[in-house]
Parts: sequence; C-alpha cells; structure tokens
Amino acid sequence: MKKHLFSFIFLISFVVSAQNFENNWTGHFSYVTVNSITQGNDKVYAAAENSAFSYDLSTLQTETISTIQGLSGENISTSYYSEEQDIFIIGYENGLLEIITSDDDVLTLVDILNKQNIPPDRKRINHFNEYDGILYISSDFGISEYNLETLEFGDSFFIGDGGSFVSIAQTTIDPPFIYAASPESGILRALFNNTNIINFEEWDTLSGGNFKGIQNLNNQIFCLRGDNTVFQLETGTGFTQVASFGQSVIGFKAFEDLLTVVFSNRIAAYSANFLLEAQINNIPDFDYTLASGLAFDDTFYLGTNEFGILEVPFSNNQTNQILPDGPILNTPFSLASSPGQLWVNFGDITVSFNPYPLSKNGISNLKEGAWTNIPYSGVLEANDLVNISINPDDANQVYMTSYNKGLLKIEEQTPTILYDDSNSPLESFLPGSLDIRLYGSDFDRDGNLWFVQSRVDEGLIRLSPGGSFTKFDITDVITDTASSLALSELAVSREGYVFFAGVNDGLVGYRPNGGDFNIISDVEGNGNLPTNNIRALTFDANNRLWIGTLEGLRVLFNVGGFFDENSDVEAQAIIISDDEADVGQELLESQTITDIEVDGSNNKWIATTAGVFYLSPNGQETLLNFTKDNSPLPSNNVQDIAIDDFSGTVYFATINGLVAYNGTSTAPRDNLEEVYAYPNPVRPGFEGSVTIDGLMANANVKITDIEGNLVYEETSRGGSIQWDTTAFGKYKVRSGVYLVIITSDDQLDTAVSKIMIVR
Repeated sequence: MKKHLFSFIFLISFVVSAQNFENNWTGHFSYVTVNSITQGNDKVYAAAENSAFSYDLSTLQTETISTIQGLSGENISTSYYSEEQDIFIIGYENGLLEIITSDDDVLTLVDILNKQNIPPDRKRINHFNEYDGILYISSDFGISEYNLETLEFGDSFFIGDGGSFVSIAQTTIDPPFIYAASPESGILRALFNNTNIINFEEWDTLSGGNFKGIQNLNNQIFCLRGDNTVFQLETGTGFTQVASFGQSVIGFKAFEDLLTVVFSNRIAAYSANFLLEAQINNIPDFDYTLASGLAFDDTFYLGTNEFGILEVPFSNNQTNQILPDGPILNTPFSLASSPGQLWVNFGDITVSFNPYPLSKNGISNLKEGAWTNIPYSGVLEANDLVNISINPDDANQVYMTSYNKGLLKIEEQTPTILYDDSNSPLESFLPGSLDIRLYGSDFDRDGNLWFVQSRVDEGLIRLSPGGSFTKFDITDVITDTASSLALSELAVSREGYVFFAGVNDGLVGYRPNGGDFNIISDVEGNGNLPTNNIRALTFDANNRLWIGTLEGLRVLFNVGGFFDENSDVEAQAIIISDDEADVGQELLESQTITDIEVDGSNNKWIATTAGVFYLSPNGQETLLNFTKDNSPLPSNNVQDIAIDDFSGTVYFATINGLVAYNGTSTAPRDNLEEVYAYPNPVRPGFEGSVTIDGLMANANVKITDIEGNLVYEETSRGGSIQWDTTAFGKYKVRSGVYLVIITSDDQLDTAVSKIMIVR
C-alpha cells in the first residue's frame, strides 16, 4: 500500500521579501477587472488581473499594490484576507503565493511555483480556506497546508486515485470533517484530526462528478455542482438539492452569515437554509460583466470586468464605483509622450500583422497625473489602434493609426475625425469591405504627418497641416505590395527624408525633394540587416537611424548617403569591445527589438522581449538593464517606450501592464532660467547622485566649494547632468555649500545655483 506518495514532492518553506521600488518607479496599472474580493480590518481587498487594491470602509480611500511594491505581475487567480493574522494573501495561476503584511511588506512563496515534480498546468491556486491558524490551499494538484503564524508549509494532500494529482476547487471544514470539492473527483471528505490524512485512502468520495464549490455557512455545508445545481450536505452523506440555476455560477463564497452566489450579470446573497436575502440583476448606467463578488453588512460588492467594484446596498440601488485611477487595460501596445502627458492605445495585432479577431479597446490619456479613458464607442469605433503621433507644434493634436479602419484624429482629448474611404483618399485593399491597414507614422519639421498603409501600391501617405492628403507609389521598391506582409514603422530625419519598414522587404527611404526611393535588405552586400523584419526606427540627436529588428540591431550612420547611387549603403552592427577576447561581440545580437527611444542626453532606451536596455549615445556602454527579476516590469516582453523629455520619465508598455521609471535625462532648454538641483539639500545617508536640470545643450557645468576649489566639471549632452557628490570620483566631498556655475556653449548665458551637502 502506497501511503506516502506525497513525500517526493514535499514543500519546504522558502520565503523571500520582495523589493519595493516606490522611490524610482510608478505603476500605471488597470484595476477595472476585479477577479477576487475579500474583506477584513474594515477594508475591502480586491485582486485585479495582476495587481490589487484595498478600499477603506471608514475613510473611503483606495490604496493600490502592484509590482512597484513588490508583486510579481503574474496573473492572479484568487485572494484572501486573514483577520486573525492581519495579512492579505494572493494566489496566482502559476502557483506563486504572495503575502502582504500589515507593514505593507510583500513576502513571496515560490515553493509550489518552483517544484519540478508538479507539472506547470497543475500549479494553479484556486482557493484559500483558513481554520485555526492554518491556511488550506486548494490547487490543481491537491491541497497544501500553510501555517500563517510560522510562515511554513505543512503537509500536502494528493487525494486523486492512487494518490495522484487532482484539481481541488475549494475546501471547507466542519469538525470533525474536512471537505473538498473537485471538478475531477466530486466531493471528498476526511476526518479533520486524522493523523494519517495525507494518505489518499483516508479520503472518502461522497459524490462523484464535477463539483466547483463547497462552503460552510453557519455549520451548513453547501455544494455547487458543475451543472450549477446547489446541494446541502445533510448529516451523514445525504445531499438535498436546494437550487438549480439556468446560468453559470462563477462565484460561490460564504462570509460571515451570507453565502454569495455570482453569475455573469447577477449576484445573490443567501442566509442559512439557503434563503434568498437580496439580489441584483442590473445596475442603471453600468453595462457590466461580473468576474467576482461578495456580500456582507447588507451590501453587495460586485467585481466587474469593466468598472472595478460596484458597491450597492441591499436596501436600494444607490451605486458607488470603487476604482483606482489607471488606464483602461493592462495590455498597452503603443505609447507616445509630450511634456506632462502620455497617450496609450491597446491595438492587438499578431507578430505576423494579423488584426483578427479585431480588438475594440479604446484609448487612455495620462495628463497632469490623472487618467482619462475613452472607450471604443468614443473613438469613433476605430479598432486595432497601433501607433501614436503627437503634433510637435500642438501637443493637443494627436493622430493614431488603425490597422483596419484608417486614421484617427484627436483634439483636446476628444476624437474628432476618423479618416477612411468615405472622407479621404484612403482606400481599402479588400474590395467590398473596409480594411485600411495603417501602421507607422511621424511628423516632419514642416508639420506634415507621414504614415504608411499596407497591401496597396500607394503605401506612403502625407497629410499636410491644412488637411490635404498626398499618396506616393512605392512599387519602384516594393513591386508586389499585395503580397507583402506589412509596412511597419516610419521615421523622418531632420532633412525630411522618410524611412519606413517593409516587413518582407527591408528598409525603404524616400527623399521628398528628389522624389526618389531606395531600399536595403538583409541580402549580403545590400544593407547588412540581420532580417528584413524591422520593428523599430528612431533617429538620434546625431541624425543616425537606429534600426531594431526581430533578430538584432543596426545603425545607419550616413542617412544622406542612403540615396547616393555611387555608394554602397550598409547598416552597421555595434560591436562591443572585449579586452579579454580578440573579437568583439555584437550588441543585442539576435535579440527581438520592439522599440528604440532616445532621451535628452542622446542615450538609447531599447525595448526587447527580454527586458529593457539603456545604452550610452554610441551604444558601447550598457547603463541599465531592467528585467522582471530586478525591476517592477510586470513582463520582460516590452512592447513600446515613451519618454517625457521635460521630466525625464520613461514609460514602458509591457504585455502585462504599464510602469514608469523616474529617469533623469531631460531635453535641453532654450535658456538657463530654470536651472535647479535635486535633492537639495543632500541629507546624511543619501547614496545617489544629485541631478542638475534645466540646462542648455552643451552647457559647461562647474561645481566648486565655497572657496572656489573645483570638485567637478562636465559638459551637458541634454538638459541635465548628474553629480555623484565626489571630487572627480576620488572621494565624497565634505559637508558644506557648493556652487554650480553654468555657462552656455556660446558663453552668452550663465547661471549659478547652490547645493547644500550635509554628511
């Protein structure tokens, strides 16, 4: 008899305290979808898709917790608040567990996640049940005990046939028994105090089949079968049907003296003997779909997919929406920033540029610290919005390209025009249906918006400031446009040269003043691209074109020479010198690059599917490398980057949410009237660098002590520099007042600032 099959996957408690990133990062997660609701400590706790928030019932304030505070950013499956221990517990689809303490520390439990003997598809956490200080964790492999006082795992129960894995949806305890509901094995029961409960043979099957819930309400056991029938388990092993629902039940939870039953559009509360106390079938002004729900204190808390939590008292329909500020979704696709604002869209096309099934997601705008969300109905029904261009001469005018519907114009946060085949020269590439596939776009210095359309001969288009469209035939360089997969990114040089990417064909350049095209590719001797599949095009401060592809990085150093018939045009790899090797290494070789952005110091932020790289102007030095393991990035798959040049804030759009890094490199100013240093004063214990901001390009910055002794000197690349508070890197300077003397490149502007240092 195999009584100890559990032993070969025994869980050893391994608790890690997660790092808090609040000093340098900001989270911009969406909380509209609430997958789990729990209550305690006079607060309602809500688990969203990959973050969480609490709602204080006394102060009516919300507080968020995300990767910034140390959460993993993975998909949350369930949550629970322990009143006795004053902790909030989160379970994930991948088996990870996280505990948020009363001090807001995040403790990470990786035991289940890392256990190799448990298959990945058997690690999902389904439910938490606390009894006498022990947390019973229902998962897709069985049941585990976790001691909330000692923070240690106890036994694990594998109670399928022969001690095999079996999915457990919920557990409950009514001494002397512990009960388990399984979608695979029905209702199981064992003696709670049985010292051999880890033996699967000690568990009895009370009813076979598919059961997805079991709850104890005032010592009455109610079971939810997979066909949405509810039974009461009578003394002994008898089942009495108490309800049968024509809708699928998605939530089944007993709390205090009520059992909450949740459907996709309805929520109901039952008391002892399964007596209906209250229900809600609809809420005026909210077209919701439910994902979770909880009833207590004669109030419903509806966890929706679209509106966060809706709080509705039993006695009336007065609805209170509980929703922390944030964007519409946690799947940002494209970003664009101007001073003080950020635009986000959520287009959902595949890596092979297929927009189907069409996504109808709306857009979001962050301005002066507050989010404005515009739903699909408010963007003139423009679906699959994939690229954003902010007019550099008027930041209130924004254009977004749709990979199905055309060109959307936004003014003062309001979508005003959707250009398509009915009101512009844009034409569908499919006769008889609307399919206008626009992607990359950029403004030139004359205020013209350039953009590309896939699958048509006139694939390059210019929209003038006056609203006139001009289309350019590209068949000189891409002969079979109908079969070409797509035209992707576009960037305009300082001379007005337009470069865009043909995903099957390579890099195309167009010179408007000459009317000529040229193209380079991955063919040897004609371009040196690692692949024709280009996903990022960006000009830096030196007018060099940085090219990101699905298989690596290239730089076009001579943009003007691209159109010279007498010269071979080659994009160059950046080779990182290695003192210990004879041959250097290619920067980001074979990496999938999704975006490249240039900050005020001409440094490069590069988004990849393996995190973010921050490079020096020439790419020879990696200044920072952010991944999910060392930063609050909720995913290593970073879709896009945007930089606020005046604040230095760098936004990262990942497939699991949006976060921002408080960068220090800003755009150069036109004068020295707003020079300032921070932090100032520098207090004891500070180990970072002082940022001196508000500089002109190429300004000379000298820092001296009060007696005039020079301790630091640098020429600015952008609008800021950083001083590590050392004397030329040799030693930390002593306490005192230090003068910052700034002179413009032409020596016509000067400014003096002071920094107080206290050691």
